[in-house]
Amino acid sequence: MSIQPDVLDETNRLIDAAQAQNIFLRLIGGLAVRVHSQDYKKFFTRQYPDIDFVATLDDRRKLEPFFIGLDYTSNKQFNLLNGTRRQIYQDDSTGRHIDIFIGDFEMCHKLPMNGRLHHDPVTVPLAELLLSKAQIVELNRKDALDIASLLLYNELGADDAGRINLKQIAHLCSQDWGLYKTTSINLKHVEEIVSETGLPITTEERDLILSRVRQIHKTFEDMPKSLAWQMRDKVGTRVRWYTEVEEVAR
Repeated sequence: MSIQPDVLDETNRLIDAAQAQNIFLRLIGGLAVRVHSQDYKKFFTRQYPDIDFVATLDDRRKLEPFFIGLDYTSNKQFNLLNGTRRQIYQDDSTGRHIDIFIGDFEMCHKLPMNGRLHHDPVTVPLAELLLSKAQIVELNRKDALDIASLLLYNELGADDAGRINLKQIAHLCSQDWGLYKTTSINLKHVEEIVSETGLPITTEERDLILSRVRQIHKTFEDMPKSLAWQMRDKVGTRVRWYTEVEEVAR
Protein backbone atom coordinates (compact mmCIF):
# COMPACT_ATOMS: atom_id res chain seq x y z
CA MET A 1 0.00 0.00 0.00
CA SER A 2 1.33 3.42 -0.88
CA ILE A 3 1.84 6.17 1.68
CA GLN A 4 -1.47 7.87 2.41
CA PRO A 5 -1.43 11.53 1.38
CA ASP A 6 -2.53 14.16 3.86
CA VAL A 7 -6.30 13.95 4.08
CA LEU A 8 -6.77 17.72 3.86
CA ASP A 9 -4.61 17.90 0.74
CA GLU A 10 -6.77 15.20 -0.85
CA THR A 11 -9.94 16.96 0.25
CA ASN A 12 -8.83 20.21 -1.35
CA ARG A 13 -7.77 18.36 -4.51
CA LEU A 14 -11.24 16.83 -4.83
CA ILE A 15 -13.07 20.10 -4.17
CA ASP A 16 -10.90 22.00 -6.66
CA ALA A 17 -11.34 19.30 -9.30
CA ALA A 18 -15.11 19.29 -8.71
CA GLN A 19 -15.28 23.07 -9.04
CA ALA A 20 -13.42 22.85 -12.36
CA GLN A 21 -16.22 20.57 -13.59
CA ASN A 22 -19.02 22.72 -12.12
CA ILE A 23 -19.83 20.18 -9.41
CA PHE A 24 -20.82 21.41 -5.93
CA LEU A 25 -18.92 19.23 -3.44
CA ARG A 26 -18.76 20.39 0.18
CA LEU A 27 -17.11 18.75 3.17
CA ILE A 28 -19.12 17.58 6.21
CA GLY A 29 -18.27 15.58 9.33
CA GLY A 30 -15.28 15.67 11.67
CA LEU A 31 -12.86 16.81 9.01
CA ALA A 32 -15.09 19.79 8.22
CA VAL A 33 -15.07 20.67 11.93
CA ARG A 34 -11.28 20.57 11.86
CA VAL A 35 -11.27 23.04 8.94
CA HIS A 36 -13.24 25.50 11.09
CA SER A 37 -11.20 24.98 14.28
CA GLN A 38 -8.16 27.20 14.73
CA ASP A 39 -6.28 25.13 17.30
CA TYR A 40 -7.68 21.75 16.30
CA LYS A 41 -5.11 19.83 18.37
CA LYS A 42 -6.89 21.00 21.50
CA PHE A 43 -9.69 18.57 20.67
CA PHE A 44 -8.51 16.54 17.65
CA THR A 45 -6.06 13.72 18.14
CA ARG A 46 -7.65 11.23 15.77
CA GLN A 47 -7.08 10.09 12.24
CA TYR A 48 -9.53 10.67 9.38
CA PRO A 49 -9.66 7.50 7.28
CA ASP A 50 -12.69 8.69 5.28
CA ILE A 51 -13.91 11.93 3.69
CA ASP A 52 -17.61 12.88 3.85
CA PHE A 53 -19.17 15.27 1.35
CA VAL A 54 -22.54 16.72 0.42
CA ALA A 55 -23.42 17.24 -3.26
CA THR A 56 -26.46 18.75 -4.95
CA LEU A 57 -29.28 16.74 -6.48
CA ASP A 58 -28.45 18.22 -9.88
CA ASP A 59 -24.90 16.87 -9.71
CA ARG A 60 -25.69 13.30 -8.67
CA ARG A 61 -25.19 11.83 -12.15
CA LYS A 62 -21.83 13.57 -12.53
CA LEU A 63 -20.32 11.94 -9.45
CA GLU A 64 -19.46 8.48 -10.78
CA PRO A 65 -17.51 9.63 -13.86
CA PHE A 66 -15.89 12.35 -11.74
CA PHE A 67 -14.55 10.02 -9.05
CA ILE A 68 -13.62 7.24 -11.47
CA GLY A 69 -11.66 9.86 -13.41
CA LEU A 70 -9.72 10.60 -10.22
CA ASP A 71 -8.85 6.90 -9.72
CA TYR A 72 -11.57 6.09 -7.18
CA THR A 73 -13.63 2.89 -7.40
CA SER A 74 -17.42 2.98 -7.23
CA ASN A 75 -19.23 0.88 -4.62
CA LYS A 76 -21.51 -0.32 -7.38
CA GLN A 77 -23.99 -2.30 -5.30
CA PHE A 78 -24.51 0.47 -2.76
CA ASN A 79 -24.63 3.20 -5.40
CA LEU A 80 -27.10 1.26 -7.53
CA LEU A 81 -29.50 0.96 -4.59
CA ASN A 82 -28.94 4.38 -3.00
CA GLY A 83 -27.35 6.57 -5.66
CA THR A 84 -30.07 9.21 -5.75
CA ARG A 85 -29.46 10.12 -2.10
CA ARG A 86 -26.05 8.73 -1.16
CA GLN A 87 -22.95 7.35 -2.95
CA ILE A 88 -19.69 5.75 -1.82
CA TYR A 89 -16.32 5.57 -3.57
CA GLN A 90 -12.99 4.09 -2.49
CA ASP A 91 -9.32 4.81 -3.11
CA ASP A 92 -7.97 1.27 -3.46
CA SER A 93 -4.37 2.38 -2.90
CA THR A 94 -5.09 3.85 0.55
CA GLY A 95 -8.38 2.22 1.58
CA ARG A 96 -9.92 5.67 2.02
CA HIS A 97 -13.68 5.93 1.46
CA ILE A 98 -15.54 8.92 0.06
CA ASP A 99 -19.12 9.09 1.38
CA ILE A 100 -21.39 11.55 -0.40
CA PHE A 101 -24.83 12.67 0.79
CA ILE A 102 -26.92 14.03 -2.07
CA GLY A 103 -29.39 16.88 -1.69
CA ASP A 104 -29.97 16.26 2.02
CA PHE A 105 -27.82 15.08 4.89
CA GLU A 106 -30.01 12.37 6.36
CA MET A 107 -29.07 10.26 9.38
CA CYS A 108 -31.02 10.41 12.67
CA HIS A 109 -32.69 13.54 11.26
CA LYS A 110 -32.82 15.22 7.86
CA LEU A 111 -30.94 18.42 7.08
CA PRO A 112 -31.93 19.88 3.67
CA MET A 113 -28.82 21.09 1.86
CA ASN A 114 -29.96 22.04 -1.64
CA GLY A 115 -29.56 25.77 -2.11
CA ARG A 116 -27.19 26.03 0.86
CA LEU A 117 -23.87 24.73 -0.44
CA HIS A 118 -22.63 28.02 -1.91
CA HIS A 119 -22.11 29.73 1.46
CA ASP A 120 -18.67 28.23 2.12
CA PRO A 121 -16.04 27.24 -0.47
CA VAL A 122 -14.93 24.08 1.35
CA THR A 123 -17.55 22.88 3.85
CA VAL A 124 -21.30 22.93 4.33
CA PRO A 125 -22.48 26.08 6.18
CA LEU A 126 -21.55 26.24 9.85
CA ALA A 127 -25.18 26.01 11.02
CA GLU A 128 -25.72 22.73 9.18
CA LEU A 129 -22.28 21.48 10.21
CA LEU A 130 -23.13 22.00 13.87
CA LEU A 131 -26.54 20.38 13.43
CA SER A 132 -25.00 17.43 11.57
CA LYS A 133 -23.21 16.61 14.82
CA ALA A 134 -26.01 17.67 17.17
CA GLN A 135 -28.57 15.46 15.35
CA ILE A 136 -26.78 12.25 16.44
CA VAL A 137 -29.08 10.50 18.91
CA GLU A 138 -26.35 8.37 20.47
CA LEU A 139 -23.81 11.16 20.73
CA ASN A 140 -20.32 9.98 21.68
CA ARG A 141 -17.58 12.01 23.29
CA LYS A 142 -15.75 12.61 20.01
CA ASP A 143 -18.84 14.16 18.40
CA ALA A 144 -19.60 16.20 21.53
CA LEU A 145 -16.09 17.64 21.38
CA ASP A 146 -16.64 18.44 17.70
CA ILE A 147 -19.64 20.55 18.74
CA ALA A 148 -17.60 22.18 21.50
CA SER A 149 -14.83 23.02 19.05
CA LEU A 150 -17.25 24.62 16.58
CA LEU A 151 -18.73 26.72 19.37
CA LEU A 152 -15.31 27.74 20.67
CA TYR A 153 -13.85 28.88 17.35
CA ASN A 154 -16.88 30.28 15.52
CA GLU A 155 -19.14 33.19 16.38
CA LEU A 156 -22.92 32.94 16.41
CA GLY A 157 -24.83 35.33 14.19
CA ALA A 158 -27.85 35.98 12.00
CA ASP A 159 -26.25 35.03 8.66
CA ASP A 160 -23.75 32.65 7.09
CA ALA A 161 -20.85 35.07 6.74
CA GLY A 162 -18.31 32.95 8.62
CA ARG A 163 -20.71 32.50 11.52
CA ILE A 164 -23.03 29.83 12.91
CA ASN A 165 -26.35 31.09 11.58
CA LEU A 166 -28.87 31.07 14.43
CA LYS A 167 -31.70 32.03 12.06
CA GLN A 168 -31.03 28.89 10.01
CA ILE A 169 -30.85 26.70 13.13
CA ALA A 170 -34.17 28.17 14.32
CA HIS A 171 -35.70 27.68 10.85
CA LEU A 172 -34.78 23.98 10.72
CA CYS A 173 -35.63 23.19 14.34
CA SER A 174 -38.96 25.05 14.24
CA GLN A 175 -39.96 22.79 11.33
CA ASP A 176 -38.75 19.55 12.90
CA TRP A 177 -39.49 18.94 16.58
CA GLY A 178 -37.35 15.81 16.55
CA LEU A 179 -34.28 17.71 15.34
CA TYR A 180 -34.91 20.34 18.00
CA LYS A 181 -35.23 17.71 20.71
CA THR A 182 -32.09 15.78 19.84
CA THR A 183 -30.10 18.99 19.44
CA SER A 184 -31.30 20.28 22.82
CA ILE A 185 -30.37 17.02 24.55
CA ASN A 186 -26.93 16.97 22.95
CA LEU A 187 -26.17 20.58 23.80
CA LYS A 188 -26.71 19.64 27.45
CA HIS A 189 -24.21 16.79 26.98
CA VAL A 190 -21.74 19.31 25.59
CA GLU A 191 -22.26 21.53 28.64
CA GLU A 192 -21.50 18.58 30.91
CA ILE A 193 -18.36 17.57 29.03
CA VAL A 194 -16.82 21.05 28.81
CA SER A 195 -17.52 21.55 32.52
CA GLU A 196 -15.34 18.55 33.39
CA THR A 197 -12.00 19.18 35.06
CA GLY A 198 -9.03 18.00 33.06
CA LEU A 199 -10.30 19.08 29.64
CA PRO A 200 -7.47 21.03 27.95
CA ILE A 201 -9.28 24.37 27.73
CA THR A 202 -8.95 27.56 29.74
CA THR A 203 -11.67 28.95 31.99
CA GLU A 204 -12.30 31.69 29.42
CA GLU A 205 -12.70 29.14 26.62
CA ARG A 206 -15.07 27.03 28.72
CA ASP A 207 -17.18 30.08 29.55
CA LEU A 208 -17.30 31.06 25.87
CA ILE A 209 -18.54 27.62 24.81
CA LEU A 210 -21.16 27.58 27.57
CA SER A 211 -22.37 31.09 26.72
CA ARG A 212 -22.84 30.07 23.09
CA VAL A 213 -24.74 26.96 24.12
CA ARG A 214 -27.03 29.19 26.16
CA GLN A 215 -27.53 31.45 23.14
CA ILE A 216 -28.73 28.50 21.10
CA HIS A 217 -31.10 27.42 23.89
CA LYS A 218 -32.43 31.00 23.96
CA THR A 219 -32.90 30.82 20.18
CA PHE A 220 -35.03 27.72 20.68
CA GLU A 221 -37.12 29.48 23.32
CA ASP A 222 -37.75 32.45 21.04
CA MET A 223 -38.28 30.71 17.68
CA PRO A 224 -41.84 30.49 16.28
CA LYS A 225 -43.56 27.19 17.01
CA SER A 226 -46.44 25.94 14.92
CA LEU A 227 -49.48 24.24 16.45
CA ALA A 228 -48.25 20.90 15.06
CA TRP A 229 -44.83 21.49 16.68
CA GLN A 230 -46.45 22.32 20.02
CA MET A 231 -48.65 19.22 19.86
CA ARG A 232 -45.64 17.04 19.11
CA ASP A 233 -43.84 18.66 22.04
CA LYS A 234 -46.66 17.57 24.34
CA VAL A 235 -46.19 13.95 23.20
CA GLY A 236 -42.48 14.27 23.92
CA THR A 237 -40.13 11.30 23.93
CA ARG A 238 -42.87 8.75 24.62
CA VAL A 239 -42.94 8.26 20.85
CA ARG A 240 -39.67 7.81 18.96
CA TRP A 241 -38.66 11.11 17.38
CA TYR A 242 -35.70 10.05 15.23
CA THR A 243 -34.73 7.61 12.50
CA GLU A 244 -32.67 4.60 13.49
CA VAL A 245 -29.52 4.58 11.41
CA GLU A 246 -28.17 1.33 10.03
CA GLU A 247 -24.45 0.81 9.62
CA VAL A 248 -23.42 0.96 5.96
CA ALA A 249 -21.39 -2.00 4.70
CA ARG A 250 -18.45 -0.72 2.65
